[in-house]
Amino acid sequence: QVQLVESGGGLVQAGGSLRLSCAASGSFFSIKAMGWYRQAPGKQRELVAGITSGGSTNYADSVEGRFTLSRDNAKNTVYLQMNSLKPEDTAVYYCHADITALAGGAHDYWGQGTQVTVSS
Repeated sequence: QVQLVESGGGLVQAGGSLRLSCAASGSFFSIKAMGWYRQAPGKQRELVAGITSGGSTNYADSVEGRFTLSRDNAKNTVYLQMNSLKPEDTAVYYCHADITALAGGAHDYWGQGTQVTVSS
């Protein structure tokens, strides 16, 4: 069974930094892509940043230049470094992974979510 375990959320003042981590555990063939989504109260879940197995990244326009997503393939872990945080970054952040099972076939997995709160 595949699990995504997140860590690193919390409360920070505007302009501050946080780093989120997400580790995939369990039995699987490979991870095609990983990334982070976020959902603020009353809003739809949106993509924050994603990274492929080859290391290609994409970012939401709202975080471009402030957030950096990196990946440690040996540890099946991604890290989201968030700098220059703004109150509008406040949301529950969810880790996502597109994983190929041992028996084949791609499956989506989600973490439990971690709260990020940025005070003004």
